[in-house]
Amino acid sequence: MSPYELFIGLRYTRAKKRNHFISFISLISLLGITLGMTALITVMSVMNGFQKEVRARILGVASHVQITGFDNKLTNWQMTADEASKHPSVDAAAPFVSAQGMVSYDQVVHGAIVRGVVPKKENTVADFADMMVSGELENLLPGDFGIVIGMELARSLGAFRGDKIVLISPQGQVTPAGILPRLKQFTVVGIFEAGHFEYDSGLVLIHMADAQKLYRMENDTVSGVRLKLSDLFQAPQVVHDLSTMLSGAYYVSDWTRQHANYFRAIQIEKRMLSLILALIIAVAAFNIVSTLVMAVTDKQSDIAILRTLGASPRSIMKIFIVQGTFIGVAGTILGVSGGVLLAYNVGEVVAFIEWIFSVEFLSNEIYYISKIPTDPQTSDIVTVAVVSFVLSLLATIYPSYRASKVNPAEALRYE
Repeated sequence: MSPYELFIGLRYTRAKKRNHFISFISLISLLGITLGMTALITVMSVMNGFQKEVRARILGVASHVQITGFDNKLTNWQMTADEASKHPSVDAAAPFVSAQGMVSYDQVVHGAIVRGVVPKKENTVADFADMMVSGELENLLPGDFGIVIGMELARSLGAFRGDKIVLISPQGQVTPAGILPRLKQFTVVGIFEAGHFEYDSGLVLIHMADAQKLYRMENDTVSGVRLKLSDLFQAPQVVHDLSTMLSGAYYVSDWTRQHANYFRAIQIEKRMLSLILALIIAVAAFNIVSTLVMAVTDKQSDIAILRTLGASPRSIMKIFIVQGTFIGVAGTILGVSGGVLLAYNVGEVVAFIEWIFSVEFLSNEIYYISKIPTDPQTSDIVTVAVVSFVLSLLATIYPSYRASKVNPAEALRYE
């Protein structure tokens, strides 16, 4: 591109005094791209933050990788845990017993998932130590029949630490009166709050030895082994490796399969919101088309003079491409700057709006996440910037092509 093409293209971004309307439309196009990119980057960062927050809460209770037997029974679990621990990505392993049951207290009954754990090992693969609001997970001792329940379940039952609740196993026992469910009284030794309703309202923890007694399992038999990885995003690859490493018939799954619905829903919402907000950038890019069309109409005599001085149609086309591209580049730079600035400070901005209007968007009494999380990712920012620039560049093609086809004789006939 010749210097004069660049000079004239930049000069045309500022219309003459008699054509302030074209400059106004150019400014609107620039602001449209800026606002669209700012909103898109901010929304994508907030959605990433929510996804990260939900993932942290789920994986604080669930496992990165889980190895189970096909009939929910895994014998000689220590050998399986040792084999799995040989993988370089595995940091810790813990056995567990998983079964269904019902808890009853003061004539209130709730269904629950019963998980038998070894406290010291469980704390290496989960974050219960940070979730306890009353008591400790280490209070679960073999033979004491202690139980740790979620906060929502405790509220529903009206139970507190030290209360005795009844755990009902669906496995029946044959008596002269018929088949009766197995009942065992447990003492509440702790209450946890994971911040995820499914776990807080439906998960109870007991010692693995007590679970084996209650559900009639051998001492070396468990439901499976839970693994914690150094990089949770390597879980699918680790599952693939373990399926060939382990000797025996096992079912190996990871968190991306166990909780696929949650993360798929968040991903779909992120894509749909991104698509909707990307339309703002597209509308601003179409405004560039109207701006350049009006500029071409206004500059027909100038185009004709340039053509008579020897400028080629390609040079005329480049002049107006420069004009439109300048609007797109300026809007992209301002949009990226505004989006990154707002994304990293969205919490403070929301807090300021709540203070000004005396409202509360995320109440602690309703939502577990009381502060808007944000996680700006470079890949998202680069993608938005590239899409904005490409749309702006494409918007210049038709008006620039139309300018290159201006007939000098027709344009200068009435001058």
